[in-house]
Amino acid sequence: MILNTNLLGTQLKNYQTEINWRQTTNYAAAVQDNNPKYFDDMEEEGIVSHPMFAVSVTWPILSRLENFIESKDFPKEVLMTQVHYTEHLILHRLIQPGDKLSISGTLKALLPHRAGTNSIICLEAEDKNGNPVFTEYIGAMLRGVACGEGGRAGEIPLIPENDIESEALWISTIHIDPSCSYIYDGCSNIEFPIHTSPKFAQMVGLPGIILQGTATLAYAVRELVNNEADKNPARISEIACKFSGMVKPGTDIQVRCIGKKVYGNYTDVFFEVQNCEQKKAIRDGYIKILKGD
Repeated sequence: MILNTNLLGTQLKNYQTEINWRQTTNYAAAVQDNNPKYFDDMEEEGIVSHPMFAVSVTWPILSRLENFIESKDFPKEVLMTQVHYTEHLILHRLIQPGDKLSISGTLKALLPHRAGTNSIICLEAEDKNGNPVFTEYIGAMLRGVACGEGGRAGEIPLIPENDIESEALWISTIHIDPSCSYIYDGCSNIEFPIHTSPKFAQMVGLPGIILQGTATLAYAVRELVNNEADKNPARISEIACKFSGMVKPGTDIQVRCIGKKVYGNYTDVFFEVQNCEQKKAIRDGYIKILKGD
């Protein structure tokens, strides 16, 4: 199957949602992040969401993409071939309970890859006053789907690369309890049976259920906020990575900080996550941390 690059620029139907405190606290609890900024509503400024909570907000769009694509020419059967490949989240501010969000989307890129086509959709969230809240560039690998030379519809922001070769600056080991994928499924509302049904997982060729990629990333962000941002999630302005391996519940992962570049107003931090087989479950991890007060 071949995707025509004339589809670049295709718009998605607008999606609107209102955020409540139960959604934001549940998400943080799902990745065992006990930072009081996610829970202590006694504070005057209120609570904020975990930086990765945005992926829960956009899941109703991405899980039903065939209903949101505003093009009769888009071959929706290719959606059956997709797996989450890349994530690039730009946070203009953290989501808070009470936010009324309006989300628009655009097919921004079709990029050829040895495994098929990397399809990148840009989702932009605004609050009720029209102010930007977050922008998500999500890459789906369409396995076995060709796109010729591919193309882009406008600019896609570059992700800084780690050109510093050094030993890990620090390592955090996290045990992934066998219940973690079920808890993340229920608390994030990111539902897919390869994470909760051993029968379904084996039916599609997996050895068993696997942890959600965004959960693995959220655990890594937890450690990066604690170790590099003085436990202040509001300092996180960008998160990006490639998903490259499986995490089996009941095993350990290692979050490895592998480089830092300090600038005047921010720091670029590079990381990866290894699974129990010392293979990279997340590679090319990047987080931008704004300078603290």
